[in-house]
Amino acid sequence: MNTRYENRIKAVLTTDAGIGGLVLRVPLGVVLAAHGAQKLFGWFGGYGLEGTAGWMESVGFAPGLLMALLAGSAEFFGGIFLALGLLTRPAALVAAFTMLMALTVHIGNGLFISNNGYEFALTLLAASLALVFLGGGSLSADRQVAARLS
Repeated sequence: MNTRYENRIKAVLTTDAGIGGLVLRVPLGVVLAAHGAQKLFGWFGGYGLEGTAGWMESVGFAPGLLMALLAGSAEFFGGIFLALGLLTRPAALVAAFTMLMALTVHIGNGLFISNNGYEFALTLLAASLALVFLGGGSLSADRQVAARLS
């Protein structure tokens, strides 16, 4: 592999987050994957792709089907990657962007989730951004791959 690309890949995968990365990314990954599964497959009481697409259109994200597919995929696949600690930083960045969009939908309702507010989206955004900076931690697939590149 080209050393220049190897160094870039290693920079994305390297992490000194210790066990904290695991403690943060596994629950975040599970929550995101479950929400993505609701959007994509209708699991866990979700509306599936078509229902989510209709809702996306109603809140101004058009075309709804594409937006539902993007948001659902970011959450589902990104959540799985986060739980595994695989490509943690890129997965967390995509999740953070998705949560920023969710924040824009809920911000007009105030903070509290009981009023359909933005507290949940804000919490997931903060956790995702933390992982962008921290990486996956010592018990992550990223750490294993980075070690093999050394």
